[in-house]
Amino acid sequence: MKADFIPALSLPKGFIPVMLTPFQDNGAIDYDGLRALTDLYIAAGAAGLFANCLSSEMYELTEQERLDVTSTVVEQAAGRVPVVATGTFPGTVEEQADFVKRIYNTGVQAVIVISGLMAREDEPEEVFIQNMQKLLELTDQIPLGLYECPAPYKRLINSAQLAKLLGTGRLIYLKDTCLDIEEVRRRIKVADGYHFGLYDAYMEHAAESLSAGAAGLSCIQGNIYPELIVWLCRHYNDPGRQDDVARVQQFFTDSMQLVHTAYPTIAKYSLQKRGFPISTYTRREVEPLTPELKGKMDVLLEEVDQLQAELGISGIFNKSAAHSSSSFQI
Repeated sequence: MKADFIPALSLPKGFIPVMLTPFQDNGAIDYDGLRALTDLYIAAGAAGLFANCLSSEMYELTEQERLDVTSTVVEQAAGRVPVVATGTFPGTVEEQADFVKRIYNTGVQAVIVISGLMAREDEPEEVFIQNMQKLLELTDQIPLGLYECPAPYKRLINSAQLAKLLGTGRLIYLKDTCLDIEEVRRRIKVADGYHFGLYDAYMEHAAESLSAGAAGLSCIQGNIYPELIVWLCRHYNDPGRQDDVARVQQFFTDSMQLVHTAYPTIAKYSLQKRGFPISTYTRREVEPLTPELKGKMDVLLEEVDQLQAELGISGIFNKSAAHSSSSFQI
């Protein structure tokens, strides 16, 4: 794909998971596992895929691995859903622009910009806007997205800044981590009329965010119980299911602390327990996955199964599943 091609459509509404990277027990990337995981997200009902993100352990990947991971996901998705991927890492704006082009040429629909890498934490918003404008000028009309990533630090993009950047016509995605439903509403309002979607990462107000006009959800919980995330994206506004929506929302709220502990190891453990063949190996240094944490997650996964059964959600996990070079066997 040439870097001067601009997709005609914005990203679809729904669940866009922040993808994990499966590793072998020796620390090498498990590319067969990555292909299978790509199929798993799609089978769960994902509307798109966010590869090479923080959940993917992007900072622990080499530059070539970032490209290879993204290419593998794009090839495996094979046009079934669009893929986006991070394209900015520490360096000058010129260096970031160069890697944006390289990531885009893997075939992604948009390249994601880490807001905390466009200005230092002690620099004002004017510097952020200037650097963003420079990046836009250097990247050949490539569609971009923004991610308020917590690393290296979280730089929030207020609605006024977002309005300035939307005016360029280049932004189609925001992984929103402001944790403020009123700010979410302001952001959605200034984005009205643009080919742009806000995808909330904060599950404590997931249903409220969707009702306010968010395009979807991009949350780490989708790496543990993706079917429930998809269900909420599809049913949050159904008049006859508001009691069920409230139940699912409360489940997300109640499980928030656990799913964030020892992440992403705990997510890999959860997938493993649910029948997906993935190692819990994690390159990132996180809290240890203790027997106590495993026990708590085992209980939570039983609650997931029960809730899904009561909602009529067909499970996508097969306990006898094994790696395939082309797909996750469902």
